[in-house]
Amino acid sequence: MPPRFDLLLRGGVAVLPWGLEQTDIGVRNGRIAALGVPAAADAAAAIDAAGLHVLPGLIDPHVHLRDPGDPAIETMATGTMGAVLGGVCAVFDMPNTAPPMIDSASYDNKRAAVEREAWCDVGLYVGATKGNIEALARLERFYGVCAIKVFAGSSTGDLLVEDDASIERVLRSGTRRIAFHSEDEYRLRERRSLYKRGDPYANHMLWRDEECAFLGTRRIVGLAQTTGRPVHILHVSTAEELDYLGEHRAESTVEVLVNHLTQMAPDVYEKLGGFGVMNPPIRDRRHWEASWRAVQDGRVDTVGSDHAPHDPEKKKLPWPDCPAGLPGVQTIVPIMLDHVRAGRLSLMRLADLMCAGPARVYGARTKGRIACGYDADFTLVDLGRRARIENSALASPSGWTPFDGMHVTGWPVATIVRGRVVMRDGAMLGRPAGQLVRFH
Repeated sequence: MPPRFDLLLRGGVAVLPWGLEQTDIGVRNGRIAALGVPAAADAAAAIDAAGLHVLPGLIDPHVHLRDPGDPAIETMATGTMGAVLGGVCAVFDMPNTAPPMIDSASYDNKRAAVEREAWCDVGLYVGATKGNIEALARLERFYGVCAIKVFAGSSTGDLLVEDDASIERVLRSGTRRIAFHSEDEYRLRERRSLYKRGDPYANHMLWRDEECAFLGTRRIVGLAQTTGRPVHILHVSTAEELDYLGEHRAESTVEVLVNHLTQMAPDVYEKLGGFGVMNPPIRDRRHWEASWRAVQDGRVDTVGSDHAPHDPEKKKLPWPDCPAGLPGVQTIVPIMLDHVRAGRLSLMRLADLMCAGPARVYGARTKGRIACGYDADFTLVDLGRRARIENSALASPSGWTPFDGMHVTGWPVATIVRGRVVMRDGAMLGRPAGQLVRFH
């Protein structure tokens, strides 16, 4: 008789929706088939997970894989390889590529790249422009599309929808939750003349100040109230926004970034210079503390990396010529596990922020929890393993991380995507077989 299961995970402590429980997990046809498998059960393959914790497959819902773009910086293959090496089973890829993903032709190209090169599963954002608003209701229904993305403040790339009238038109085209980069473009333009080329890198957070972020978020939430369309505010970075969004849960969900939970000004600029420049900026301790309070009291729905690699030579340019953005998809899991070790959040809360939360916000149909019928995505971690994050270990051809040299406790030791073991003890296994994520 054929084996009952394709894969068995034996002896691990699983992070289940109701708590931590040592249990055996059976996988069949890429889905979770059983929890609490009898010792006599047969399987084609088994993993001894004793001493490890088994999380639902972790999701990074905010990455820039740069494909199409510059393969010397990142590709679909290298970006998703980095994800898998870092314990991430699915990523949601932003549209500001070259050319951007804004129509059916660019969608077809991106879908082909996923099916050809991706090591993990991928969701795709469609970029809103002033020229494609009428098509957004149709584009958001394409297979594998996680959301429409609106850049209400300028960042890396050419996508920008900054005025209220156009943003309202976007909100009225379709029904699904829309993701926003919410810095206020008008305040950015107004304040740019206050600074000059060659100013200290720390001026980045003065130019793109707290009010720039808070004003953008207030405008977007107001338009969400007007239209009845739910929004997701990406990379929230200020105490003021977090307090405000806590009062507007009906209209908006909230993302914070691992960088804003881990790094602080002024140290980040003094130590890293241009390698610490991102949008919105890394801010001071007051905002770091506010971000953690929001994580701990439930106001934050998702945590992402905003993985955005750049040529390291360009990051050395004087401010503001250095491009904004930092790599992060390969390092987000060990850094968040180190925060668990430090007592800033529980392992259950981590699973909520990087599994159930992204699945809930974006409508990923079979991702985000360990339960029968869900995709057999698992991130196996050793909470006691001590390691050092190093540039030399990165899959990205950009070759650098702002966390180079950081010591962490907690490390991903296996990544399983739909029942396929694609990473084990730092080694890639098999071949790329990622698929587009299924969304409601």
